[in-house]
Amino acid sequence: MALNAKIVEVTDRIRKRSEQSRSAYLDHMSAAAAEGPRRAHLTCGNQAHAYAAMGDDKAALVDERAPNIGIITAYNDMLSAHQPYEKFPDIIRNVARSVGATAQVAGGVPAMCDGVTQGQTGMELSLFSRDVIALAAGVGLSHNVFDSSLYLGVCDKIVPGLVMAAATFGYIPAVFVPAGPMTSGLPNDQKAKVRQQFATGEVGRDKLMEAEMASYHGPGTCTFYGTANTNQMLMEFMGLHLPGSSFVNPNTPMRDALTYAAVERAAQITSLGNEFTPACDVLDERAFVNGLVGLMATGGSTNLVLHLPAMARAAGIQLDLEDFSDLSEVVPLLAKVYPNGLADVNHFHAAGGLQFMISELLNAGLLHDDVTTVAGKGMDRYTQEPKLDGATVKYEAGPTETLNDKILRPVSEPFSAHGGLTQLSGNLGRGVIKVSAVAEERRIVEAPCRIFHDQADVKKAFQNGEFTSDTIVVVRFQGPSANGMPELHSLTPTLSVLQDRGLKVALVTDGRMSGASGKVPAAIHVSPEAKNGGPLAYLQDGDVVRLDAIAGTLEVVGVDLSTRDAAVADLTANGNGVGRELFEVFRRNVGLASEGAGVVV
Repeated sequence: MALNAKIVEVTDRIRKRSEQSRSAYLDHMSAAAAEGPRRAHLTCGNQAHAYAAMGDDKAALVDERAPNIGIITAYNDMLSAHQPYEKFPDIIRNVARSVGATAQVAGGVPAMCDGVTQGQTGMELSLFSRDVIALAAGVGLSHNVFDSSLYLGVCDKIVPGLVMAAATFGYIPAVFVPAGPMTSGLPNDQKAKVRQQFATGEVGRDKLMEAEMASYHGPGTCTFYGTANTNQMLMEFMGLHLPGSSFVNPNTPMRDALTYAAVERAAQITSLGNEFTPACDVLDERAFVNGLVGLMATGGSTNLVLHLPAMARAAGIQLDLEDFSDLSEVVPLLAKVYPNGLADVNHFHAAGGLQFMISELLNAGLLHDDVTTVAGKGMDRYTQEPKLDGATVKYEAGPTETLNDKILRPVSEPFSAHGGLTQLSGNLGRGVIKVSAVAEERRIVEAPCRIFHDQADVKKAFQNGEFTSDTIVVVRFQGPSANGMPELHSLTPTLSVLQDRGLKVALVTDGRMSGASGKVPAAIHVSPEAKNGGPLAYLQDGDVVRLDAIAGTLEVVGVDLSTRDAAVADLTANGNGVGRELFEVFRRNVGLASEGAGVVV
């Protein structure tokens, strides 16, 4: 199938926009790769330090003929998604030895749980942790003794930060190794219902705690389709995972077999063999377009609108909000996974999952097939499904029909003709809205606005019964330079209750919402942010704001903002407590949200 004209247009536009930066990046990668295996340039003393604790692997490391794989791990046992990684280094070392390679943990990177910090002060460090992760991974790989790299990470900022590092060290191969989603617990819609009942006082904290614990109940990624699982989809669409590995549960024979296969592949594609596949060859403009297509087709997390431009910049590629919006116009929504539907990612995987979806999109000319992946040439490889052959993986043709059309549909019968994200622009700036879970009749809201500078004040106003008519809730001074751009997901139950009462409500903010949000229309990432003199700073209570997700506009009606002085917020408290002191340099130097809110790229 010939490529869709819009896919070609957007890809060419990105390529042209990135011509200079991508060329410079590839020159750097080519020069680094030409130097050959990293260890050859170290002194004997350098190498002795690197191998001192490696026991029986020392001889192979000194000989320099066996590939040495560097492991970057985001393990901690506070994140359910990352707890399975505890034993991965031993597994990886053993598999590496069995295929004539060696492996070392190059370094660990921080991995915070947005579920723990949601609505808390620590959330103000969340976005910046992405850049810290990239820096920490860079420190680990800077020892310069690795021929290939394995990245162990799943959740919200972790995968984007690791991709930024993989691109920076793009002259060696990079294979991402997932840990898989937890098994299904209390259905997500039932959990959400209890949260709303708690918000209105219908149930107590004991019932809320019971529901939360029944939902988040074991090892693995949270099962809703938020940022963590969107990351996993993205790694498969971009060719950084092995095919079919994203949504296999932890601690199962198939999960283990796919981990073994990832190690074997990392050893096969180094410059010491015949299939050299450096990460810079995988991470080109076609891979990022494929990732954008996957984001639209699955109704993925809005957080990736921030992360993808930052990830791309690390590879010399310039993405813009118009790329997201234009692709959303031609890519149909093929999946309904909570919060866009009732199913979780385990149900999605069982219904045909990414293999069915990739097959459909390829056949419709909506994906680049001529890409380089860690599995080899061609995106068609990702239509194949892994099967167990003893303890090893073999691949066979994946599903060509959905097994549940309430969860997953073909291109010919999509849930929507358009993708899940829409760019917004107007006299209030540029932003984005996730429309895949918003009912069509709620995609246009025009109402007087109510201004807040703190999400806690929104909850207080709700508890005081102050929302009695249609309202657009504006929460400003939540951008990256103001307070680190925290997620405002804890407002979802409150605003959902108002919506269920029959009010037209929407959120407008220069902050973020969780990938699990969606029912309430939310214009987020509004840029420039209020702290930097963006239009939101000039709004006043009672101004009529129009959010039109169909036309893609965000405007204040009948007001000339240039006649007003900008509001000034007291942000002094944002600079201290729970580690915020350490991130002043980040707040001072962060880029625009519309460009990825990057600090190190």
